[in-house]
Amino acid sequence: MRYLFIVVLSCSMFACNHQSKKTSQNQFSNLNLSEEFKNYWYSGLGEVNTYHLIQSRYNQKRPGRATLIFVTEEFQDNLQVKANQKSAQTTNVLKLNTLKKFNTGIYSYSIMQSIFDPLTQQPHAKKLSFSSQEWCGQVYMQLNNREKFEVMLHSYFQNEGDQDMTISKVALEDEIWTQLRINPFEIKIGKYQMLPSLEFFRLQHNALKPDSVEVSQSEGATQITTKIQYFNFKRQLKIVQDSSFPYTIQNWQVIVNQDTTSAELLKQLQIDYWNKNDNKFLHLRDSLNL
Repeated sequence: MRYLFIVVLSCSMFACNHQSKKTSQNQFSNLNLSEEFKNYWYSGLGEVNTYHLIQSRYNQKRPGRATLIFVTEEFQDNLQVKANQKSAQTTNVLKLNTLKKFNTGIYSYSIMQSIFDPLTQQPHAKKLSFSSQEWCGQVYMQLNNREKFEVMLHSYFQNEGDQDMTISKVALEDEIWTQLRINPFEIKIGKYQMLPSLEFFRLQHNALKPDSVEVSQSEGATQITTKIQYFNFKRQLKIVQDSSFPYTIQNWQVIVNQDTTSAELLKQLQIDYWNKNDNKFLHLRDSLNL
């Protein structure tokens, strides 16, 4: 079974849609991708999904917006950044940028995560990143997939501060989101070790460590539900998506102890969003309920 420092300039200085109908050559063989996958994801467009978000924070429910942005691009293997162009040193990845915005009383939160999942037989995502900005300060965390998982943390909290660490490789919760869009029927089912989402660790201010999970799936007439149940963290993630391609994620729910965060799909749009940064395209935000 196979299985960020995202800079602002990456989409403004270089095209975000640097895609190819051929994946890169490296030590891992390419996934056996269907023609409908290639036609959809290598069309020169990204996919933007907006969700009505109910975020649990400080034991209260906060309404907000979540945006899931999927796009294929070339990833520079050594530097572990988006590549300027395809080469023998790059790998084609399915990238997911997840953004969440909500308010906690008078002040606002902005959270972003990025996942770079290779479209090869490499067993884990190549890179994860997480950042959170709110009125008290900001936090940044990044995981790089090298010989081990290399993790760095920068935080305004004294008890977190600046840290560098390594952990042994296990399954990553964050990569589940991209794997489900590639093929939900190839997700590893059963009990094994998994590292929870970087968002979970930072919002809970927990030390980074894996936990035992049980991953299960159930399929209805038109949808498939994937559930991840953690044992020690008392946490559950449930993702509901269409059971037919392109496997759109319709909703999700996260329960930590007795606090529930949920999201429901509002709009989906295939679009070359990196070319739509002129003010004349502001009306497109209405089409996405932004």
